[in-house]
Amino acid sequence: MGYDFHITRASEWSESESLPIRLDEWKEYVASDPEFRMDNFAEIKTPQGETIRFDSEGLAVWTAYSERGEDSNRAWFDYSGGRIVVKNADDETLEKMKEIAEFFGAKVLGDDGEEY
Repeated sequence: MGYDFHITRASEWSESESLPIRLDEWKEYVASDPEFRMDNFAEIKTPQGETIRFDSEGLAVWTAYSERGEDSNRAWFDYSGGRIVVKNADDETLEKMKEIAEFFGAKVLGDDGEEY
């Protein structure tokens, strides 16, 4: 599990499809920001050496994230249901999310509806 943060144009993140950030808009943004790379998947290795992979069109990695590394955290931004979702965002990632939200005329909301 975890706690999700959402970049959305809607007043509630669960209603993002009613006022969506479109996938093509997100792809254009990622292509224009040199700090991002569109991977369309996320992959991690467990302590037991197993690989877990998640595929999602619109899944981008923030390459400028200070905690990045082969064996460290990644800041993945996933397009889902008209919004951009980040799991367990730290302060640095929330600042990047606010920058992106401003670009889209959107806001950052937590799972419980609080605005950042």
